[in-house]
Amino acid sequence: MGSTTGADDGSADRARSLAAWFAQRHPHARDVSVRDIGGPHASGYSNETVFFRACWNEAAESREARYVARIEPRTPPVYPQQTATAMAAVELQYRVMQAVTRAGGVPVPPLAGYEPGTDLLGAPFYVMGFVDGDVPKDNPVYTSEGFYVDAAPVERYRAIDDGLRVLARLHAIDPVAAGLDWLAGGRTPGLVRQLEIFRRYASELLAGRPHPVLANAFAWLEEESASDGPAVLLWGDARPGNMIFRDFRCVAANDWEGAALGPAELDLGWWLALDRFAHEGSGLPRLEGEPSREEQIALYERHAGRSVRDPFWHEVFAAARFTIVMIRTCQRMTDAGTVPDSMNMPVNNPATQLLADMLGIPYSWQAAAGLTS
Repeated sequence: MGSTTGADDGSADRARSLAAWFAQRHPHARDVSVRDIGGPHASGYSNETVFFRACWNEAAESREARYVARIEPRTPPVYPQQTATAMAAVELQYRVMQAVTRAGGVPVPPLAGYEPGTDLLGAPFYVMGFVDGDVPKDNPVYTSEGFYVDAAPVERYRAIDDGLRVLARLHAIDPVAAGLDWLAGGRTPGLVRQLEIFRRYASELLAGRPHPVLANAFAWLEEESASDGPAVLLWGDARPGNMIFRDFRCVAANDWEGAALGPAELDLGWWLALDRFAHEGSGLPRLEGEPSREEQIALYERHAGRSVRDPFWHEVFAAARFTIVMIRTCQRMTDAGTVPDSMNMPVNNPATQLLADMLGIPYSWQAAAGLTS
C-alpha cells in the first residue's frame, strides 16, 4: 500500500493516489511513498502537469526516482481532433510516445504507464520519467531571458541545429510501420485534410464571430496552394520550447497532443512560425549565433536529406493554426476573467498580429482590443 510524505494539505490526496498507482504498477515495491509534489513554472499550457518523487524499497534496497504526471485537462483540448474516434488527449500523447520510443532515434521521456480511469486523479493520466535539463521558456519568451540568452553564440546555434536534427529524425519514422495509421482518422492524410480540420475547428471556436485576418489567411492559402508530400508522423507543436536540452542538445521531446499525419513541411512551418513569433513577433532581435529562418531550412534539409517544399506557404499555414489555437487559449482566459470580454482576446491577440504581418494586412491587435487611445 502506498503512502505520502512531504505533501501539504492541498496535494495529500493526489500524492496518496500516485503512490497507490505506483505500487500497483510495481508489485515488488514495498513502502511506496510520494513526495515533492510540484508543477512547472515556465512552460506548458495544454496539460495539467505534476512533478513528484517516488520512494520505495525493493530487493532489500531503498530506491527513489523523479516522475512527471500529465493529467487530462478539464477543459477541451487546444488542438483539434484528428481521429474519427474521440479519445483522451493524454491517451493520444501516450500512444504516440510509445510508438516513437519503439521506432527509436527520437529522444522522448521514458514512459512509466497510462491510467485510463478517473478514480485516482479525477481524470485519465500518464506518467513518465523526469528528464533533467534546460527548457526554453514560453513566458517570458526564451529569446528574452534565461539559459538560451545567456549562452555563447555557438551554443545557441548547436541547440537550434540539434532541434532540427531531431525533427528530421522524427519525420524519418514510417507511421504505418510504427502502427500510427489510426492518426489519419480513416481519411487520406495530407494538406487538404489538415486545411479541412483546422478550418472546421476555427468555425466551431469562433461560433459566428468574424475573424477577418484568419479569413484572409485561408483565402491566401487556397489561392497560392502548395505541393503535397508523403505523409509522415507530425509532432504538431515542434519548437524549442517543447524540448529539453542538456549541453545544448535535445535529450527529450515533449507535448505530443497535436500529433497528426501529413507532409513534414507542416511541422517545419510551425517551427519557423514560432521562431518568427519569438523574434519579430516579440520585438526581439535575433541573437548572435542564432541561424536565420533560411539557414534553419537549410539545416533541416541537410538532416532530412531532401529539399523543403514551399516553406513560406507552410509557415503561413502554421501561423494560421497558431492563431486558431489561440482562439481556444484566449477564450479560456476570457472565461476565467483574466481579460475582459470587451477585448475580444480570442480574435485580437499577438498570434493574429503575427499572421497579419506575414500577409501584409494592416492590423494592430492592441488597437482592436481597445488597449490604445
